[in-house]
Amino acid sequence: MDNETQSLEAIVNNNLSGRDLDEFNRIYYGRKDNYEIKFKDSSIAAAKDGDFEIAAYAFPAKKEQTRPPRIVKVGIIQHSIAVPTDRPVNEQKKAIFEKVKKIIDVAGSEGVNIICFQELWNMPFAFCTREKQPWCEFAESAEEGPTTRFLKELAVKYAMVIVSSILERDENHAEILWNTAVVISDTGNVIGKHRKNHIPRVGDFNESNYYMEGNTGHPVFATRYGKIAVNICFGRHHVLNWMMFGQNGAEIVFNPSATIAAEAGSEYMWNIEARNAAITNCYFTAAINRVGYEEFPNEFTSADGKPAHKDLGLFYGSSYFTGPDGVRCPGLSRTRDGLLIGVLDLNANRQIKDRRCYYMTQRLDMYVDSLKKVLDLDFKPQVVHESDKKEKC
Repeated sequence: MDNETQSLEAIVNNNLSGRDLDEFNRIYYGRKDNYEIKFKDSSIAAAKDGDFEIAAYAFPAKKEQTRPPRIVKVGIIQHSIAVPTDRPVNEQKKAIFEKVKKIIDVAGSEGVNIICFQELWNMPFAFCTREKQPWCEFAESAEEGPTTRFLKELAVKYAMVIVSSILERDENHAEILWNTAVVISDTGNVIGKHRKNHIPRVGDFNESNYYMEGNTGHPVFATRYGKIAVNICFGRHHVLNWMMFGQNGAEIVFNPSATIAAEAGSEYMWNIEARNAAITNCYFTAAINRVGYEEFPNEFTSADGKPAHKDLGLFYGSSYFTGPDGVRCPGLSRTRDGLLIGVLDLNANRQIKDRRCYYMTQRLDMYVDSLKKVLDLDFKPQVVHESDKKEKC
């Protein structure tokens, strides 16, 4: 990936300085000072040894007279696969575990309270192939599978809540598959799970060949550190999906994703969707994307008339946090594994709600009535034509 652009941040920092850089930060990120936080020397050494990027930023709130600060350290991890996709399933999974554990260990040593991985982090994103074997063999129980067992130990070790997106095999319901986020408590217990609400049918993202839309609604998980929710990948394109997590009281919404930079990709939208959701819903968002190219043993086509190929394109990383006021931090690299830590004061959520009154002014009653009409088989769009005025005259 030497020929790939490292990041937007690298372009900016290599070409701007002084007042110009301050103005870029103010206009693009929302503040001149990104409140960067330093890491321990041991963490810096571990990241260098493990060849992954580390960065951390604070999102403070104003001091209040009646509430103490609610500081939570949140980590998000982006990474590439660890071995070629033609290796045995268990070997691939084990190699990813070993790679990611090094990053989790750094997060734990830095006191991270909640951590979330990218979508289906423990496997290649193989749904472009439309092949069932061996990819369905990565599926496992959300509650008792090897990935959850592996993470339970780390959750207890570091008193850390872990959000793990996996391919779930529902053993109680005909062993069907789901795209599922498992939420593991700092006690090591599974708090619950959420299944992906919106499934793409675009380009090489042939996910509906494997699993369908989820059936868990919009759950918010009450953890020791705050109320969290998970909007899985394609759900970020649906504003009502984001909205319902807010209505259910989410303070932080994670968006574990697997999205590419190709022509049919989403890179130009990536930097605004989770940010827009944070603004509209007055909560923190964390957007996480995987990294690198993933080449598969057999060629596949994309139904676009172009030659068959063996990879989807570049998964461009660029994971980032946004606060409820819309202020965001610099993202991680487009090309490297990385750990990004946000030190969040959750008091900011209510402060922004009070300041901007978005919930008070959102008029849900009006939209409920309008949406009911849209769903009616006899629905007619409310379009006014010039001729309508003439007829009334």
